[in-house]
Amino acid sequence: MKFLSPMLLLLLLAAPALIALYLYLLGRKKRMALRYADIGMVKEALGPHAALRRHLPAALLYGAIILMLIGIAKPTAMITLPSQRAMVILAMDVSGSMRAEDVEPNRLVAAQTAAKQFIAEQPSTTQIGIVAFAGAAALVQSPTLNREETIQAIDRFRTYRGTAIGSGILVSLQTIFPDAAFDPRFSESEFGRGRESQGASLDYTPQSNVKPVPPGSYQNAVIILLTDGRATAGPDPIESARLAAERGVRVFTVGLGSATGGGRGGYQFDEETLKTIAGVTMGKYFSATSSATLNEVYKSLNTQLVMERQETEITALFAALAALLTIAAGAMSLVWHSRIL
Repeated sequence: MKFLSPMLLLLLLAAPALIALYLYLLGRKKRMALRYADIGMVKEALGPHAALRRHLPAALLYGAIILMLIGIAKPTAMITLPSQRAMVILAMDVSGSMRAEDVEPNRLVAAQTAAKQFIAEQPSTTQIGIVAFAGAAALVQSPTLNREETIQAIDRFRTYRGTAIGSGILVSLQTIFPDAAFDPRFSESEFGRGRESQGASLDYTPQSNVKPVPPGSYQNAVIILLTDGRATAGPDPIESARLAAERGVRVFTVGLGSATGGGRGGYQFDEETLKTIAGVTMGKYFSATSSATLNEVYKSLNTQLVMERQETEITALFAALAALLTIAAGAMSLVWHSRIL
């Protein structure tokens, strides 16, 4: 548990003074009682549960005061809450290696099937956008609540040359922040032309003049990036991930393919780069070596996106507990002593 105003916890130093005051008042009342009654008669009148009845209301009130003093310092805690995320961008690799058959029936079809199942399980209030990338990247479906349009966009996938992972991230960011300027180095008209063979350089570093926010702090959208290969075109994917981190957008990465890479030009994904992208943006990395494991990955992602842990101020919880203790103390005092404390 953390506190937004930790200096106010110094007020707790007054707590021992409250106990001292209570003991002083208790001793004063006892001395007054002894002036007018025999000790034996007082003990007999009070009965065996007198101490409990006398001190429990005061103890509950003391607990309520402690809770209120803690609440003043604005405590926070990590709590699992329903996500209010408005947008999910699926950035999917459509390079030629996605035709490899080490994942049945092939990588592309397995990715399409798993993505469509994931979309079907999203809340109806979440917009889904689709970005496809090969030698360049393009937004093939703007974020929408219409699940049929999203699925049709995935069904229209075709494979092309090259793998521009960084461009996939930048086009996804451009979709989330349409008023910003993320230069993916390639226009949509160049999508699929295999620009890596025409001099595209991975040395290109995207520029940003945005004021950075804490990584992972943007709650309205996330990017889920799936690839089966290594970046061969476009901007550096890790530099692109840093732009996402600066805006607080988490990127969940999925590496698809077997350890051998499969046939028909298929090869193994760049696991270290995908781990770095996820780590920089406070996302998470997943590996999928078969259709079954890919489906499990998307189910896990669905769970994480629907329910997520957030650092939340819980002052109201302390205030509510303090109120309950105060009410209980007053009720007990009224029943046992015919007065409120």
